[in-house]
Amino acid sequence: MHKPIRKAIFPVAGLGTRFLPATKAMPKEMLTVVDRPVIQHVVDEAREAGIEHLIFVTGRNKHVIEDHFDVQFELERTLTERGKRHELEMLAHDQPGAGATSFTRQQLPLGLGHAVWCARDIVGDEPFALVLPDMLHHGNRGCLAKMIEAYNEVGGNHVAVFEVPDSQTNQYGIVGRGKDTGKGAFEITEMVEKPPRGTAPSNLAISGRYILQPEIFDLLAKQGKGAGGEIQLTDSMLKLAEAQPFYGVVFDGKIYDTGSKIGFLTANVAYALARDDIAPGFRVELEKLLKR
Repeated sequence: MHKPIRKAIFPVAGLGTRFLPATKAMPKEMLTVVDRPVIQHVVDEAREAGIEHLIFVTGRNKHVIEDHFDVQFELERTLTERGKRHELEMLAHDQPGAGATSFTRQQLPLGLGHAVWCARDIVGDEPFALVLPDMLHHGNRGCLAKMIEAYNEVGGNHVAVFEVPDSQTNQYGIVGRGKDTGKGAFEITEMVEKPPRGTAPSNLAISGRYILQPEIFDLLAKQGKGAGGEIQLTDSMLKLAEAQPFYGVVFDGKIYDTGSKIGFLTANVAYALARDDIAPGFRVELEKLLKR
């Protein structure tokens, strides 16, 4: 019996410099895709998958994220007085339960591996999910739910992947594909960070969703700085793979990198077109713009 995946880490300490001046005072994770902040979209994915405890690794000027997941008494009172029942129900649905969120600081920008390590005491001695908020996974079923289903079958460590053109494999972390295990998972034979053109073991790129065993924390504690002078999660994952199995889970939906302007804008269009209440009118306006 494998220990259940109850906790998820969300690294949200980044400065979002690619979106200045919008992110001068507003965390990039609070920028909205349609009418929900990016961070809310990925929290929705985690809660759909059965995650019970949300762990945010924050930095300076990120208090708005904490406020977003707190109760807003004045707002709720005003909505109640105005009879805004739908809005109240929406807020209640999105509100995590008492004690279901934790916030810890990453004081210095030392990389993704360091951000994960900062959450070690909150996670404790149990496997956990790691969700990179910039990468929105849009599909009929949440990516993390599919990963946890695969994990429940075989245990170990899991990484979500997606297919990229062979010409772009040098831009991503790429995995080698081994034997299928069922439930949409396969054994990972190798992991290579941004392989030179023509040398990639496959066209399957790591997409920003992980399930990791707690032994990763000891490796991160000893991990020296890698590429870019940061503590790289991939370096410790490679060491962990020497002792524990890693599996890949292919996500067959669309992935939008909201950390880039094109990805962010594309995500807004895609998510709007998937909404029954918005799509008809929005499609008309898009067609008008495209005809100009």
